[in-house]
Amino acid sequence: MEINAHTQLCGVIGNPVEHSLSPAIHNAAFQKLGLNFVYLAFRVEAIGDAVKGLRALGSFRGASVTIPHKVAAVPLLDVVEPTAHHIGAINTIVAKGGTLTGYNTDATGALRALHEGAVALNGRQVIVLGSGGAARAIAFALGAEAEIDRLIILGIDARERAALARDLQSKMGMTVQESSLDERMLQNVLPDTHVLIHCTPMGMWPNVHETPVPATLLHTGLTVMDIVYNPRDTRLLKDARAAGCRTIPGLEMFLHQAAAQFELWTDQAAPVDVMRSVLESHFS
Repeated sequence: MEINAHTQLCGVIGNPVEHSLSPAIHNAAFQKLGLNFVYLAFRVEAIGDAVKGLRALGSFRGASVTIPHKVAAVPLLDVVEPTAHHIGAINTIVAKGGTLTGYNTDATGALRALHEGAVALNGRQVIVLGSGGAARAIAFALGAEAEIDRLIILGIDARERAALARDLQSKMGMTVQESSLDERMLQNVLPDTHVLIHCTPMGMWPNVHETPVPATLLHTGLTVMDIVYNPRDTRLLKDARAAGCRTIPGLEMFLHQAAAQFELWTDQAAPVDVMRSVLESHFS
């Protein structure tokens, strides 16, 4: 596809973004449908300045928003879609008619990955590791979708995880426990946990040898979902399989949330088969 004055610009804004496969899958999808769009990766530290810059670009159509800007970007937009507003975090910006609107496709992407993995949630104890934008989206999605017996939020930032727990209890009526993410707490709660969802950057390329959970604490009967997708096989997932856990790779959530973003920007059905093929080719 020739890039010209009519090319529509999309991209990912975050820090880091060097590992991102979003440009590969979105550009392949644009090409498949013959759309005059291009998708780039932008390493951004000052999110406020970045949003001002995007407003100034007449060709800007939309952006993926990733770590660490998913919460900070919310007040910078003109409109926030009700689900994203409820969550308090966005991962998608859509520009139309001079208006920037925020959406959250992390929630739907995570739920679809769990559903396709046939993971039972009703009546179960679930641990979410992390309390940032992705963790917020997934926790609210779980509350809207299932009758979870008990949700446990474990994170490093005490203020952030406490705020998430309060929001879930007040807005969703959920039973939520929050605490620091450390080995002693994991020892206490993991034996009775059915589903563990990892929502921090730990283990993401290039720090591929890191894991938030010691391998000795993992057990058969536990489903482990890691939303880190690069590498495809994180250390957490390797340890979980070795312990007899069911595992769901981050590639699944990433694919489904990206397809939803594509459709918001283009108003066309995403070529999911093409996007999946490109993703898998990067790990073959």
